Amino acid sequence: MGHYLGLDLGTSSLKALVIDENQTPLATATVPLTVERPHFGWSEQDPASWLTACDDVVAKLRAEHPGVVEAVVGIGLSGHMHGATILGADDAVLRPCILWNDTRSHEEAAELDDDEARAITGNIVFPGFTAPKLLWVARNEPQIFEKVRRVLLPKDYLRLWLTGESVSEMSDAAGTSWLDTGARDWSDTMLERTGLSVEQMPRLVEGTEVSGTLRSEIAARWGLAAGVVVAGGGGDNAASACGVGVTRPGTGFLSLGTSGVLFTASAGYDPVPETALHTFCHAIPGLWHQMGVTLSAAGSIEWLSQVLKEKPGELTAAAGTQLRRPGRLLFLPYLSGERTPHNDSAVRGAFVGLEADTTREDMTRAVMEGVAFSIRDCLDAAPNASWVRQLIAVGAGSRSELWLKMMASVLETPVALPAAGDFGAAFGAARLGLCAATGADPASVMTDPPVSARYEPETAMLEAYAEAHQRYQALYPALKEAARRK
Repeated sequence: MGHYLGLDLGTSSLKALVIDENQTPLATATVPLTVERPHFGWSEQDPASWLTACDDVVAKLRAEHPGVVEAVVGIGLSGHMHGATILGADDAVLRPCILWNDTRSHEEAAELDDDEARAITGNIVFPGFTAPKLLWVARNEPQIFEKVRRVLLPKDYLRLWLTGESVSEMSDAAGTSWLDTGARDWSDTMLERTGLSVEQMPRLVEGTEVSGTLRSEIAARWGLAAGVVVAGGGGDNAASACGVGVTRPGTGFLSLGTSGVLFTASAGYDPVPETALHTFCHAIPGLWHQMGVTLSAAGSIEWLSQVLKEKPGELTAAAGTQLRRPGRLLFLPYLSGERTPHNDSAVRGAFVGLEADTTREDMTRAVMEGVAFSIRDCLDAAPNASWVRQLIAVGAGSRSELWLKMMASVLETPVALPAAGDFGAAFGAARLGLCAATGADPASVMTDPPVSARYEPETAMLEAYAEAHQRYQALYPALKEAARRK
């Protein structure tokens, strides 16, 4: 049967994970990457560093786990989304890749974001998306724009090097503002609006399909047999969903990383761009997903820990594990603005209701509750949210039992914590590689992870949390006005 390699190209590192035919993780390795910020609001990366990192991470795997890599017959790719990798003649890189968190193209995004764009793509055109970046290049670096032969997303540039094929897949392509997301095909209209054509776009496949085979010289260098299949793969969140089995309608995951993500799978295409909810294609054929984002989730706890000079884990541990009724103190986690549902980069956070006897525990609980209320806003923005039977919890914040209990009661949805193991984007990518190499049905491959704990909504707390959430929501207009008057 062979082994399957998942490659997850992150912003700060490239991670590799090998699984066997039973999906048992056999080996993993990581190589760091660096980001350049030459100007305020800019965020760039040298695509050549991805190729070096890929060679290095496989070499590391081979050195630490002899024999594991040599049995690989399928590879899946995952990567950070929205990046503009601009290629010219002979696929030469024309400039550093403009990354997802680069905001230089905010004016171009505002120009592209209209009813036509939202109707085609199903989304607001955000500055981080790919299309406004190319419009910025056209206006500010015309000597580069006139040489553009093609534009690839980061993981797809890695694929070009691995296979020689210019290919993308639906989940990543949906984050460009060039895809007709409902039709799962490039939009001539959106491409024309940025001075491009479909000939400059990669061929599209589904995430489980074969996108090409590993080039013979790379296969020989890595000690692999000829004909290793490379799957379409997925954008990082779609690949993560594959890793935790969120590949069927009614399933979802809750990520409590520095930012927070609420990801739900849907069999239908039902966009609501006015809520700043992302509606993208899934990496699984015939599926879409919706994703709400709160920009400061665990990041809010990290901020509080810096202010109080106490480690994040110590703060949350001191808050205990039992729910209690929310008090007067509220926290709005808009430390870096907010994405869903406000799409407001200017608004900032606040504590409201501080008292003379407010304690560290009160502040910690208020921060955790505020993030939960923000995630609730994401859930309410999703038209299919009521169908979600449970949410799989991932990310650093999922280590807090109290926070998961809060989330279950605020979201009125059971929250499950996976057992120890690696079920992230690299694992999801490896699963996609398995599907492409074997033709296996994704439903039989993308199974749920083993669960170590499951938290049900506490009925006695639902009314109190709902009332506190209403008070939380009522504060946003005042904060928005305060930011406008700065």
